[in-house]
Order: sequence, then structure tokens, then C-alpha cells
Amino acid sequence: MDSKNKEVSFPDISDKKAFYKALCVLVLPIVFQYFMASLVSASDAFMLGFLDQTSLSAVSLASQVGFVFYLFINTFLTGAMVLGAQYWGKKEPKTLEDVLGVTMRFSLLVGLVFSIASYFIPGTLMRVFTSDAAMISGGVKYLRMVAVSYIVMGFVDTYLVFMKICERTMLSTVISSVGVVVNIILNAFLIFGIGPFPEMGIEGAALATVISRFLELVMIIFFVQRTDCVKLRLKKLFRLSKKFIHADFWKYSLPVMINQFGWGGGMTMYSVIMGHLGDDATAANSIASIVRSMIASVCWALATGASIIIGKMLGAGELEKAKKAGGKFVRLSLGIGVVCGVIILILTPVALMIPTDMSPVAHGYLKWMLLFGSYYIIGNSLNSTVIGGIFPAGGDTKFGMICDCVTLWCVVVPLGLLAAFVWKLPVVAVAAILTLDEFVKIPAVYIHYVKYKWVKNITRD
Repeated sequence: MDSKNKEVSFPDISDKKAFYKALCVLVLPIVFQYFMASLVSASDAFMLGFLDQTSLSAVSLASQVGFVFYLFINTFLTGAMVLGAQYWGKKEPKTLEDVLGVTMRFSLLVGLVFSIASYFIPGTLMRVFTSDAAMISGGVKYLRMVAVSYIVMGFVDTYLVFMKICERTMLSTVISSVGVVVNIILNAFLIFGIGPFPEMGIEGAALATVISRFLELVMIIFFVQRTDCVKLRLKKLFRLSKKFIHADFWKYSLPVMINQFGWGGGMTMYSVIMGHLGDDATAANSIASIVRSMIASVCWALATGASIIIGKMLGAGELEKAKKAGGKFVRLSLGIGVVCGVIILILTPVALMIPTDMSPVAHGYLKWMLLFGSYYIIGNSLNSTVIGGIFPAGGDTKFGMICDCVTLWCVVVPLGLLAAFVWKLPVVAVAAILTLDEFVKIPAVYIHYVKYKWVKNITRD
């Protein structure tokens, strides 16, 4: 693998201009990629909102199955990022092929399981999130149609991450963005039956997702063969040349898996709570979540950039440089969080106009949920960058596991359940309680950060 086409080299920490220039080259394409990905959910909500509120709510809850799938995938991709960034910084492309092999192996396996479950037992999956017969029926249609996409997503999402590790961020962004544009266009054609296309409603949104994912798959296969990105050696799906990679992969991935399911399970519980508070609460929560996700794409991209840049420095033995870079990312995350919060406030009137078939009650809920999101994202930006970017760059994945699980399952989820089903508080009060998690964990995150246990090189010779 030749590195002559690198987009980014080690940024000069002492030179602010050089540092932020290098950061922008890496992070801005990722921001655009995450933002474009969030547009798919936004277009689903916008177009299905023209059908009826139940269709919007049904697809929102059915999408939680995809969210659980991503918890698995993100486990593997975080482990890949931890090892991959450091070995890329150490300039060991052959070892990076082993990391790709083991990551792809588990991503495809999980994708296959979710594809089978979504096709054969969609009703069972939907009943986890709601008892409403109409929403279950709509969700079943969506899941059966979208089922095949999960195994394709396992391949596509894994390779998109490795393109970022190899600093082919622009190519990764182009592939993902083309898929998003095609998805949105097909959404309109297939949901409403424009031109020669049949009117498919909910199933049309699902089919658009399937087609766009297969398009991304074809594009990846085409471009990987023509760039210096790490290649997938089929034999390494089953046997690695460096056995310690498998052990190291699970050493750093297992805490992430527990963290993902602790955190993701908590997020799913939020949807379960709202799902059982009625159609109005579910619809408002789905729109608020989409708006937050679109704006939070900047925060997630910053975390990814921090993980890659700091991981490269640590893998190359530049420990002090990595430590200083961490401080810059922390300060930057706070500033970005404030800006994102202001943007949510500015976009609130626009978001209130999107779901045309929403009831007045749901509109009232949505207004408050977006207000809560405007301050929630500040804590989310800081914690995403530190817990999801800086700490894993040095192999410190256990702290995030403990912090997220304790915060959600010992504090926020119990309070949310009590507020909704025991104290019978208003929906708005329940939504406010469910936004406390990011701020509860900040003191512990800061204390752990300044211990600098994350500043270490975890590569092996």
C-alpha cells in the first residue's frame, strides 16, 4: 500500500493555523458525510409525514432495529479505529489488513443475523417498542422490505471507516453522499408513486434504502481496487497472519460492546418510554431526534477526527504531541457544542413546519424537545469527543463503558421510568429528565481525562 496519496500528515500542534487546517481537511468531509446520512431519516420523516402521523411513528420505531444493529457495528468499528489508526501511524499496512479482516468478519456476521430476524420475525421486533397495532403493522412492512440491507451495511460501513483511517476521507464522503442523494430521490418516487414508479408508502422508504446501499457497495468495490486504501484479503476473513490482532481487537472492542449496549439500550429505552406515552409523544420525539442527529453530525465527526489524529500520533510514538492535541480537541468540542445548540434554536421554527400531519399536541411536545436538545448537545459534543474519540485513540475504552452504563442505568433510565409510569409526569417533564445523562457524567469525564492514562502507544512489533 503506497501512502503517496495521503490527504493528511501529522499536524503541527504549535502552529494553530496548520493544526486547524489539517483538522478541517480530515473532519469537514466526515461532517458532510454524517450530515448527509442524517438527511435520509429527515427525508423519511418529511415525506411520510405527508401520508399520516402513524406511518411516521411506525417507521421511527422500526428504525430502532437498525439502531440496535449499529450498536453492534459501532463496537467493531471502534475497535478497528483504535488499532487501525495507530498501525496506520506506525506505517504497518499489512497489519492494517489483519485489522480489516477481523472487523469485516464480525460486521458481516451480525448483518446476516439482523437481516434474517427482520425478515422472519418483524412483528416480534416491533412489539418490543410499542403495543399499538397500527404502528406494529406499519413497522412490519418496513422491516421486511429493508431486511436485506443490513448485511450490505455491514460491508459498506466497515469499509467507509477504513477509508477514513487510510485518510481517504473525501472518497468515503463522496460514496456515502451519492448513496444518500439516490436514497432521497427514490424516497419521493417510491413513497408517492411519482411517474412510472408504484405508490408504496412505508415500503417505498425501505426499498429506497436497500437500493442506495447496494449502490454504495458497488462503488466501494470499484474504487478500492483503484486507490491506495487497504484491501480486503478474503483469506483474512477466516485466518489472520498476525494472531495477536484478534486478541487485541477484542481487548479494545469488548468494553466498547458493553458500552454500546449500555448506552444504546438506554437510548432505546427512551424510545420505548415515549412509544408507550402515545402517538403524539412518539412522533414529536422522532422529529426531535432527527434534528439533533443532523446537527450532532459535527460533534461525531470531531470525535472521529480526534480518534484518527491522536491515534496516529500515539502509534508513531508522539505522546506529548498527542497530549497537546487532546487539549485542543476538548476546547474545540465545547465551542462547537455551543454553536450547535444555537443552530438548533434557529432551526426550531423550520422543524415545526415539516410534519404537516402532526397534531397540535405533538407540535407542542416537539417545541419543548428541541429546546432541551439545544443545551443537551453541548454536553454531547464534549463527551462524544473525549469518550468516543480521545480516550479510545489510546486504547482506553473501559472508562466509557463504566461511565455511560452507570449514568444511564443507575440514574437517567430509572428516573425516566418513574417519571412516566409511576409519578405520571407530563410528557414534556419526562423528555427533560431524559436529557440529563450528558451533564451527569461530565465531572467524572474531566477527572479521568486529566489523569492522562489514555496517552499510550498500544501497537506491537
